[in-house]
Amino acid sequence: MNTTISKEMKRYNYLIGELEAAYHEMSVKLHISDSAMKIIYAICDQGEKDRCLLQKICRLSGLSKQTANSSIRKLESEGIVYLEPAEGKNKNVCLTEKGKAFAQRTALKMIEAENDILMSWTKEDVKSYLELTERFLTEFKKKTEEMGEETS
Repeated sequence: MNTTISKEMKRYNYLIGELEAAYHEMSVKLHISDSAMKIIYAICDQGEKDRCLLQKICRLSGLSKQTANSSIRKLESEGIVYLEPAEGKNKNVCLTEKGKAFAQRTALKMIEAENDILMSWTKEDVKSYLELTERFLTEFKKKTEEMGEETS
């Protein structure tokens, strides 16, 4: 079993860390916590809607349910979001009018920056980037499943 990290994997890990640091820096400049940004971003990612299922926010943002709930409580206390019942035990996290203005100053600025970057690339580069990222993710998930089977 090869346990040495390849030069390419080291670079990949470095780039992921630097990308996460760059997202954090943008959140700092926009005066919003990383977790709040991820929540507002997930809501904005739904298009014209001003709401998103809490469960979907956790899936889209990568936040644990506990972290998402803590951040949502803080956003609620600031009048940015409110919760409403959805089907079954599900809850929607909804932007208030203040929250919509807040989203304009934060998550939507980040989305605009991301879109500007991708629009500056060729269609082929964007397609390749997304296909390779998805391929890595799919294969990593498969390896993760196999690992679970090995330890059972």
